[in-house]
This record gives sequence, C-alpha cells and structure tokens, in this order.
Amino acid sequence: MSLYVTLMRQAQSCAALGSPFMAQMLPILARVWPVGSALDRAVAGFEGDIGPNGHSLPLRLASGLHALVLTGQDAGLAAVYPPNAASDDRLAAALTGALERHAAFLLDWITSAPQTNEVRRSAVLIAGTHALVHRTGVAQVHLSELGASGGLNLMFDRFALMAGDTRLGPEDAALTLMPDWTGPAPVAAPFVVTDRRGVDLNPLDPHKPDEALRLRAYLWADQAHRVALTDAAIKASCAIVDRGDAVNWLERRLADAPKARIHLIFHTVAWQYFPSDRQARGTALIEAAGARATPDTPVAWLRMEADGAARGASVTARLWPGNIHITLGRADFHGRWVDWSGDPD
Repeated sequence: MSLYVTLMRQAQSCAALGSPFMAQMLPILARVWPVGSALDRAVAGFEGDIGPNGHSLPLRLASGLHALVLTGQDAGLAAVYPPNAASDDRLAAALTGALERHAAFLLDWITSAPQTNEVRRSAVLIAGTHALVHRTGVAQVHLSELGASGGLNLMFDRFALMAGDTRLGPEDAALTLMPDWTGPAPVAAPFVVTDRRGVDLNPLDPHKPDEALRLRAYLWADQAHRVALTDAAIKASCAIVDRGDAVNWLERRLADAPKARIHLIFHTVAWQYFPSDRQARGTALIEAAGARATPDTPVAWLRMEADGAARGASVTARLWPGNIHITLGRADFHGRWVDWSGDPD
C-alpha cells in the first residue's frame, strides 16, 4: 500500500476517533509529500504493512511534526497547529517548509514505532480488576503488563473511574477517567497492588525529558485533554518497565509466582503486534501457569484488543483455576466510551 493511501486512511481513522485536525492535516501531508527526497526514500525502505497494523508510518510522521511544535523548533508550523486554526493552503505551506527544514530530525524520529500510552484505556483495567478480585476474593494483586511502553497504565490503581454514577479508585487519585459508560455499573471490590512491572521492546522512561516528549508527541495536537491526562499520569508514575521480548520476560515472571496473590497479566492493544509464534508461546505459558493456580494464587489474563469487529476493542479475561472465559465488554480504542457487560457469576 502506498504512503498516500495509508495517510488518507489514517485521516479517516483519526476523524472517527475525534481529531478534526489530524483529519485535515494528513491528507495535506499526502499532497505535499517530498517525492524523491531522503525522507521519501527512508519511508520506501520500510518492508511490509506501513499502516496501523504494521509500522504505523502516518503516526510516526505526524508525531515527528508534533514534536517540532512541542519543542519550539518550527514557529511556522506551530502557527498553524492547535489551538490555532489554519486554512488548507496555510497548513500546506507550513508542512512543506517543515519537511524541508527538518528532514534530518524526521528521518531519525520515524525509526521508533508509536507508543501512545493511552491513559484512558485504564478505565477497563480498573473495572476489570475489580471484577476479577470480586470473583476470586483475593485482594492482593501482582501486575504484569505486556507491551507497557512507558508504564503509565501500570499505575491504574492510582486513577479513579467514573462509570455513570459509580466511582472506583482512591480518594486522592492522580487523575479521573470519565468515559461514556453504557451497561451495568462495574462491581466494587477494593484491592491493593503489591507489585507492578512491565515489559516493552523499547520502553520509554516518562521522567526523561526526551522520552516524555515522545509520549506527548504521539498524542494528537487538538486533543488537549489527552495531554492533560498523560501529564498527570507521568507525574504519578513509578512503574518499572524492562526492555526485552515480552514472552521471554513473561516466562521468567511466571516462574516467580507470588504467594497469596492474584497474578494479573494484561495488555491493551499490544497483542496484535506480537508475531504469531510469540502469541502461541505466550498463550501456552499463561495456560501452564493457570494449570498450577490455586484459589489462593489465581492467575488472570485481562485483554483489551482488536477482534475484527467494526466498533472498538473487545475486553475479555481468562481466570484460573477453572480456565474461566469472561466477556467483560467493549471499549473505544482511545477509551472514550465503554460498553460494559459486567462479570456474570
């Protein structure tokens, strides 16, 4: 698929996810793209899918341009970025200039894959964990996140969730999530996180300015509320994210099984990027750990992942002992809405 087509399709996705600016900017970027340039040759060098299920090149490019604005490197581009409004012609001129002036910066920037750390996905982690704790009666939680990026969602127990009239979370929450909630209210089952750790091929440290810049730049410039939530989560973050292959890491993590704890393994819109052989190996490892689980040391696998449906991601869990399959609901990929099924006992 060509970069032009991929940019146009990404624009449609961004419009559906509530970003009019991205819906305007990406088609213009496709129109002014510097064909034959070093940047064009670098993009052409990516093999395989360059869209959202592969290299996500439109989002790599968009985040690089946003980084130029956030760091004050391109005043002309900043003048046409939110909160400012600009005509297509002004935006085209600014993008053309930025692509010429900052080609070296963008060449370096696009070597790293997008890592949004969408904090609003924690809404289903909060509700799902309460449901699993309610079911098991084990309130001490040992967290393991696969594809954790900067680890912001590993802090979900420090966040509050407003689900209709129901509030879950600590009184002194670092931030409050308020998705458009449909379905039953989530069950309340207080829990304590005793250990939290994640893994990522390229973890970002949110307390390092250059890496925090990446977390912010991957957000869309006209969605200031996402930036505010991310900043609040960064301030509260103390999670450790290890660098490495998620499945190899998980094998070591499962070998050190916690005592009198529920081991909660989770991921949000990450599993789809694992090669099929790693998915198979990871599933086998979790199932083997589940076979060893006891009522005092249950194992839970909580997932928010694309499943091919037209609307949002599925939210499901598996729980051992018993290998219980639980359908919890669906959620918007950016956490704007949650359609909750609950946890029928």
